[in-house]
Amino acid sequence: MKANLLKIIALSVLSTLIISSASAQSNDTIIDTKQMQKAMERGAIIWDVRDEKSYLEGHLPGAINFGDVGAVLKDPNKEDFIATEQIKKIFDAAGLDVRLEIMVYGLRGSPNAYFGLYAVNYFGGQQAKAYHDGIDGWKAAGLPLIKERTSLPPVSVALNEQPQLMVTNEEMLKLYNDSNLQIVDARTPDEYSGKDVRAIRGGHIPNAINIPFEENWQDPAAAIKLSKKLVSDNSGMALKSKLDLKKLYSKLDPNKETVVYCQSGVRASETTTVLKDLGFKNVRVYDSSWLGWGNNLNAPAAEETFLNVGALNAKIAGMLAKINQLEEALKAKSN
Repeated sequence: MKANLLKIIALSVLSTLIISSASAQSNDTIIDTKQMQKAMERGAIIWDVRDEKSYLEGHLPGAINFGDVGAVLKDPNKEDFIATEQIKKIFDAAGLDVRLEIMVYGLRGSPNAYFGLYAVNYFGGQQAKAYHDGIDGWKAAGLPLIKERTSLPPVSVALNEQPQLMVTNEEMLKLYNDSNLQIVDARTPDEYSGKDVRAIRGGHIPNAINIPFEENWQDPAAAIKLSKKLVSDNSGMALKSKLDLKKLYSKLDPNKETVVYCQSGVRASETTTVLKDLGFKNVRVYDSSWLGWGNNLNAPAAEETFLNVGALNAKIAGMLAKINQLEEALKAKSN
């Protein structure tokens, strides 16, 4: 009798652990292929954030698309969000109802999927998730793609901005020197050190720690290897295990306020999501990022360098001269 009672208690505890584990997994903001399939079965909105050409070459069944998310939702000069009224029109026309469950994907490891997730959350969504392995993970699993465009019925949904998810230029100027704040620079080491200048100035925000967003991948050099044809696919861009991610960010305090930035907020959105999934309690994106900070000469910069406009113009002129020479040579051959 006693043995049976102990057995029943053990089974009950085991059942509770299994349910708790399944629940914890489903609460993760970053999902895998099986979770994406289940979301489809539930009727979740699937949002493909790639460019239209890539979308029409093949996409997940039922996925909607209105172009490259970074190009469509961002101002081309400041790289901040375009006016909320414009974004509402885009979302409404596409049937992207931020109140519903939305699964966002792009290429494996692409920060654009995370930026799409951030956009949904910033405008009031609470049920959005990012499919890290994206279309590459879907294809690797042998699952079907379609080429026909998917259209959802238009909606009319109010977008409610959530300013607590982002840091503005004005806030960052007040916060950057606060000892209670952790700043993560998700750019490359060359951008961080000022060697790669992508604004009026190069360098980084004082007190910022450099952890490139690619470090979240199983192989941080995967994109470089792929561009050099040293590997045949982008499998190295798969997300590290939670244990390895915890080690990567082990010097940070999950209980402290954390601000993540990059060049324009896109790469930062991937790292921000990873940190939140690891249990960091207060993580925000510095939306204007280095483009906003580096172009503000009143903002202090560590390892500060300046863009040599004259040298840049000379390089451009030299490249144009070479292009003209090649065109002339091709004309001469054709004649």
